[in-house]
Parts: sequence; structure tokens; C-alpha cells
Amino acid sequence: MLSAILHSPRWLKKLIFLLHDTLLIFSSFWLALGLRLNIQEEWSRGNNWQILTITLIISLLVFSRLGLYRAVLRYAGEKILQTIVVGVFISVVVLLISSFFLHIELPRSVPILYGLLVIVLLISSRFTIKSLLQPQKTTSSVIIYGAGESGRQLLTSIQQADSYFPVAFVDDDTSLQGSVIHDTPVYSPSQLAKLVIKHQIQSILLAMPSASLQQRKSILLELEKLPCKILTMPGLKDLVEGNVSVSSLKKVSVMELLGRDAVEPVAELMTQDIQHKVVMVTGAGGSIGSELCRQIVQQSPQTLILFELSEFSLYSIEKELSEYINNHQLTVQLVPALGSVQNQERLTRLMAQFKVETVYHAAAYKHVPLVEYNTIEGVRNNIFGTLRCAKASIDAFVPTFVLISTDKAVRPTNTMGTTKRMAELVLQALANEQDVTRFCMVRFGNVLGSSGSVIPLFEKQ
Repeated sequence: MLSAILHSPRWLKKLIFLLHDTLLIFSSFWLALGLRLNIQEEWSRGNNWQILTITLIISLLVFSRLGLYRAVLRYAGEKILQTIVVGVFISVVVLLISSFFLHIELPRSVPILYGLLVIVLLISSRFTIKSLLQPQKTTSSVIIYGAGESGRQLLTSIQQADSYFPVAFVDDDTSLQGSVIHDTPVYSPSQLAKLVIKHQIQSILLAMPSASLQQRKSILLELEKLPCKILTMPGLKDLVEGNVSVSSLKKVSVMELLGRDAVEPVAELMTQDIQHKVVMVTGAGGSIGSELCRQIVQQSPQTLILFELSEFSLYSIEKELSEYINNHQLTVQLVPALGSVQNQERLTRLMAQFKVETVYHAAAYKHVPLVEYNTIEGVRNNIFGTLRCAKASIDAFVPTFVLISTDKAVRPTNTMGTTKRMAELVLQALANEQDVTRFCMVRFGNVLGSSGSVIPLFEKQ
């Protein structure tokens, strides 16, 4: 029965509540009279029925005007309480005025009793229905850290999604502590540990998108002592655009633990060989290649060719970049191309077909232990793959070729570092033999969060 009402049309729900409130006002009126006067005598007096009819009609119109029947009961909060109190006050005033004009002397206590009864019945019945509509709490209990605008938006989203059960806000603003926001109390950070234990909190949602990385790190260092997960919200830009929701929550990123703000790339330097040009990235699905592609797309190239050996990696990065391009209404053409950097003919044909102007060569085997065990494949891919990719660039008249190398190429002590150093020497030799293609090299250190690095390993553990 309850499920049928819940899924019924909106107009039918409004009609049910109109009938519900009619019954409560009717009952409150006669109960108030019965508590002060002889109910049998009052029931038979026609003037009482006139007062009730006038009060009932105007009260329902006032409730409707105040928006009581527009509210979604499952998400009812402080607002609905205010609406009921204001509506009942007007109803009591109507009762007094109608009794005055109909020349009926009512005891002064009757309107007061009537008002109290209507308020109690309307509020208690609505919140009883709300509790019945709430899903069983199989959701995880959470605390929202930050009671500002973003925290409030997140609370609203949580209440609609039913994926979390918000127990409390925590905020260091003393003016907010002790207050209640949408039925959710605000506590001091000093009370957080007790709240986690008392309510068996499973997650803390960090809703402070405008805080600096230093502030966030300070908060996270305190939160990491607690036996629960920490989820954060995206930046202030998403908040302004109204994109804050439960789906916006994410795990704490390694960038937030650096203790300093990330160094942003210099756009003027990046645009020189990218903006409005045809760019190709080899190893586009790898950890370094994929991040290069993300940065390149933001600089508005004409075409970005994603060259990758792994079908799944190519699919993943192409899907991600396509969504980014659509969401930001960019005009970048994506070309997903499967292939090996050891296939020089394939590379030359691709570069010539699209008239590539810049190549970022990120395709390489970079894990030291694996290359140590697979020396021949490491030499083929890292040295001869670079040679063939560079020659293909010369044959296709590509103006700029950038090799993504590694700091392990400096006085190498392992096979991987040696192969990357040889790749650098290959480019130096080719640069001396011709002037068609300009060869550049950049040495990366340990890339934070790259596949196979220590950060993903720690996260998995």
C-alpha cells in the first residue's frame, strides 16, 4: 500500500495530504471544543460548523500558498516546520475572526488548544510518514567535515541519493558549532574522535574545496588517525558550476599529501608546439603518455593521434579524452591508432597521412626489474623502437620530436637506464645527420602515482 502511494502521480499525493490535513483540522477543532465545553451541545450548534467550514477552507488555501503541498516529504526539514507554524497561526487568526463576525463567544483557551493540537498533529504525522519512507539504514554512516556552502550542497545530495547516512557536520568555525543545519548538528573537530566511535562512522567526507593544499594536508594528518575512510570533494570550480554531488566524492589524492601546492605547467611554453597543430603521442595509454595527452588536449591542438600497443589502454584514454572534449566543447580531433613503435612503415604512413607536426615519444618499457629480466625486449623497444620512430619522423618531415627519457639514463646502473641512455644517443646522432626534424629530450624523475610506482602500491595495501 505504502509503495503504491509512493509511486503514485504527484497530484494524487497532494490530494491525499489535503484529505489528511482536513481530517486533522476537523479533529483538532472538535477536540479543542470538547476539552472546554460540552461536546454534545457544541456538536449540534450550526454556528460551530460554519466556523469550522470557513477555518478549514482558508487554512488549506494558506497551507497550499505557503508551499506545504509542494514539499517532498522524504527530504522534509526545518523549512516544513516553519511553514506549518506560520500556517497554523493564520488558521487560528481566521478562527477568531470568523467567531467574532458570527457572534459566537468561544472560551479564550479554545483557539490556543486548537492551534497546539493542529501543530502537533500535522508535524508528528508528517515526520512519522517520513520515517516510514526512509530506506532501512544499510547505508554507511558518515560525517561531513566542513559546514560551509559546499558541505550543505553535499548534505542535500546525500539525502537525495540515500547512499550515505549523514550523522553530523564538523567545522572549526566556532559560530557554526552547536547549530543545526538541515536536521544535522555541527560539532567541533575536537569532538570528532568521540563521534566516530559513538556512531560507528565508516567515512568522513571532506567538503572544503576552497582550502589550500597545505590546509587540507593539515586536516588529513589529523583524520588519518581515525579508523575510517576519508573522501574528498573536487575543487571550487565544480562547486561554482553546481557539480557538487555524491558522485563528486573521491579518494584522497596523492597531490593533497604533498604539503605544497602543485606547480602548474606554463601554458605559453606548452602551446608553442601544440596549439592548433597536429600532435602525436606514442605510448599514449601509459601512465606518462596518458597524462601528456590530458595536458595536450587542454592546449587545443588541431588533432591528437593516440598511438598505443595495448588495445585496452588505448580504449581507456580515448574514452576519457572524448568525454573531456565533449564536456568542455572543444574541437580537438582524436585519432586512436593501434600499433608498435618497432613498425617504422606504419609510423611513417600515419605521420604523413595526418601531417604530424609534433611527436612526443613516451612508448618505452620503464620498470627496472622487468627490463632486467627481459633484456632483449627492452633493447628492442627502448632503443630500436626510438630509432624507428625517429626515422619515421624524418621521413614524414615532422618538425619536432620529443623523447621522454628518465633520470636513470645518467650513469646507468641497470638495463632499463642503459637502454634509455642509448635512445638519447640515437637521437643525438640523427640530429647531427639531418636538419629536417628537431630532436629534443626531457628526463623525468620518479613520476608520482605512475603505474608500478610506490604510491599505487601503498594505496592497494
